Amino acid sequence: MRLRLALGALLMTAAFAVSSAEAQDKKALAFVVNGASDFWKLAEAGVKKAQEELPNYDLQFKYPEQAAAAVQQRLMDDLVAAGVSAIMVSAVDPKTSTEALNRVGGQVPLFTTDSDAPDTNRIAYIGSSNTDAGKQAGEIAIKAMPDGGKCIGFVGLPGADNARERIEGMKAALQGSKVELIDVRGDDIDQTRAKRNVEDALAANPDIDCMVGFYSYNTPRIYEVLKEAGKLGSITIVAFDEDPITLGGVREGSIAATVVQQPYEWGYQGMKLMAKYLEGDKSVVPADELIIVPTKIIDKANVDAFETELKARIAGK
Repeated sequence: MRLRLALGALLMTAAFAVSSAEAQDKKALAFVVNGASDFWKLAEAGVKKAQEELPNYDLQFKYPEQAAAAVQQRLMDDLVAAGVSAIMVSAVDPKTSTEALNRVGGQVPLFTTDSDAPDTNRIAYIGSSNTDAGKQAGEIAIKAMPDGGKCIGFVGLPGADNARERIEGMKAALQGSKVELIDVRGDDIDQTRAKRNVEDALAANPDIDCMVGFYSYNTPRIYEVLKEAGKLGSITIVAFDEDPITLGGVREGSIAATVVQQPYEWGYQGMKLMAKYLEGDKSVVPADELIIVPTKIIDKANVDAFETELKARIAGK
């Protein structure tokens, strides 16, 4: 009996050693986001789907402890030190992080998503055209306010390319119309500050016609404040992304429409892109180094079908 138990323990130890060795042999690919937000659940679902199709890789999804460039940089440095083979990142502040991003990109292949860093040595960007998304937001505002109006916008990281390009895109679409974007307030991805920004803007501009949530969580904070103030439905709301509160507001008509991205595809296609690149297939990177995943407008007419698809993807179906 003792011999049998010893033999069983030896076999288990050997099996564990083999599985550990196999795990160490797998190349690790990391997807690093810019901060904690429910928005990233879809990208995480895309990474999980890619993991099913890339069994020889270890796919990791990483959140920095806070939305700060220095914190995100430490996370990437730790990943490089741990032996990760490639990184895809939504840079918190690419304009001030060029040197740090180049340091990472000099050690492992670096790809960007969500917010590009074109002045770095990143291999390619996969994500939305934030300029086009901003233009779609402008189209929503013009359609919702044919007689014109003034809008105030809210965003997490004003210095990030995704924020700047959305704002510029919206302003471009509004040129020649009677709708104006008169102000944009940043919150550094701080939920408390995001809500306070809306409260302060409403107090300072009680007759404002429109509010724009440029990041996924901004519109829910707008919705909450306007509901508490009894102004839900009297102020036009233009949204980005697919937070449940946002989709509920679109369905009930209190939010004009939302411009949605496809973060699931960033995670899914991004991981497969990095794997092919590491395997030597450089043809996956286009000449302009941009892989654009289109955005689309979700309004009352198509919100139910969109939400059904959304839930299925998060559930891994």
